[in-house]
Amino acid sequence: MDSWSRFLLCLMTVSCCWAGCVEVDSETEAVLGHEFKIRCISCKKRGETTAVTFVEWFFKEKGTEEFDRIYIYNYPQDDILDERFKGRLVWNGSRNTEDIQDMSVIITNVSYSHHGDYICKVNRTLTFNSHEYNTNVTKFIHLTVVAKANRDIASIVSEIMMYVLIVVLTIWLVAEMIYCYRKIAAAGEEAVPENASDYLAITSDSKDNCLGEQPQV
Repeated sequence: MDSWSRFLLCLMTVSCCWAGCVEVDSETEAVLGHEFKIRCISCKKRGETTAVTFVEWFFKEKGTEEFDRIYIYNYPQDDILDERFKGRLVWNGSRNTEDIQDMSVIITNVSYSHHGDYICKVNRTLTFNSHEYNTNVTKFIHLTVVAKANRDIASIVSEIMMYVLIVVLTIWLVAEMIYCYRKIAAAGEEAVPENASDYLAITSDSKDNCLGEQPQV
């Protein structure tokens, strides 16, 4: 297989990966006054099967006992049902389709009243050749609101590894530059004696030719 065929194969593989659906858990710590995305992803087991999906969001504020329905998204319409989220809750999931797999929402201006437990309830109707099948998926997210963002261990380790990598690459680059410089300098020193020998040989030949010529009377 030539390089061009391999390149096309890689592009096809990447395209397939992009088209797939991956369920990722939501982050759980929001910063007061900032924007926060509550992630809810529910993938279909069979991607080729068409479906119609709508989602309901529920919220139980810290210190309360019951969940309140706060938001409904049923393409192309959505409705915010709770005053605590009026003007603050924005759809951030799948767009321009009834076949929803990403049901995420964004709270645009987090307050302490948003601290609590959330439920993302997915209602999906799968359409087959001879029948329809309804499924329900429920995801729970506990959200904590803090005054200042706390850096987790993973981000700290990632930053340290990034700086270590930069230092290692810099040292490697300097070593490569020194190595290349020495090779070039050594090649130049070898070339000088060769040029000097060639010059002496040419001078000697010229001298012999001059001695061999006799003046004509």
